[in-house]
Amino acid sequence: MNINDFSIEQIAGQRLMVGFDGTELTRELMCLIDTLKVGGLILFSVNVKTPDQIKNLCDSAQDYAKSCNQPPLIIAVDQEGGQVARLKEPFFTRFSGNPDMKSEEDAVIFAQTTANELLGVGINMNMAPVIDVTPEGIKSIMAGRTFGSDPYWVSKMGVAVIENMQAKHLMAVAKHFPGIGRTIPDSHLELPVLDIELYDLESFDLIPFYAAIEHNVSGIMLSHILYPKIDEKWPASLSTKIARKLLRDQMSYEGIVMTDDLDMGAIKNNYDLKTAIKQILYAGIDMALICHAGPNIEYSFEQILKNMRDSKEIEMESKKSVQRILLYKEKYLL
Repeated sequence: MNINDFSIEQIAGQRLMVGFDGTELTRELMCLIDTLKVGGLILFSVNVKTPDQIKNLCDSAQDYAKSCNQPPLIIAVDQEGGQVARLKEPFFTRFSGNPDMKSEEDAVIFAQTTANELLGVGINMNMAPVIDVTPEGIKSIMAGRTFGSDPYWVSKMGVAVIENMQAKHLMAVAKHFPGIGRTIPDSHLELPVLDIELYDLESFDLIPFYAAIEHNVSGIMLSHILYPKIDEKWPASLSTKIARKLLRDQMSYEGIVMTDDLDMGAIKNNYDLKTAIKQILYAGIDMALICHAGPNIEYSFEQILKNMRDSKEIEMESKKSVQRILLYKEKYLL
């Protein structure tokens, strides 16, 4: 897959990972693939019923992308175990979640079992592991989803999940950079503010992310949290200082960087989509997640196109982003 063979529309579309309605290849889904040329799909409970149905959905989407001369699709799901697991019993193994894991072997079993089950139905990326660290003594919004309060234990467990999923050829995504374990408000509803210095993050929250990067995690998801001591204006998911300067330049991460869902209240209630997309492009973030069907997906595609046409710098950065995305597609999907 040579980036020089891609149209500007293809480059714009590859930078979107989107949700959709339905459990089969509908006209809506076909339009996302053939007209908006999206790089990835994300599945939710509304898209999944049985293993056969999910496999048919994924296979038919991939076949349609191929028929449109599109690269293979990243097809992702949130399958963390515990509180967040889109694929449920009786068809998929139920795990009690990260807080209940007592040994590295628990993480290995979770990762290998989950990889086999996801790949078996055509899903090639898991939005896991959660490697946020939850300090003791605060009512963290993430308490029910993390490995715990010791960053070195979180690192060890996170790396076990990443290595064992990716050894099976399932892409892993570490989240939520640069760490939301200290936050109490829910970014699905509002914009949390974490007023701490960078050295506080480096001595605690960033430790598992350094470990994930060292072990070649395929993707890192940015949080919708404002860290005013690092960037007083933009949350991590829209921040050049966090996405480019901290994650790319300082921490030397070369994988796929993605936002959390732009439909969440933290973004939707504080920033208009036009501004958010422009910030994402300037920050060098590879993929924007828009997890709900609707006009925001097409609007975002048009805004990416417009910004690429208006700015040579953004056009060049977009090509770099898509080259990264294609690298992982070649490694894991072909």
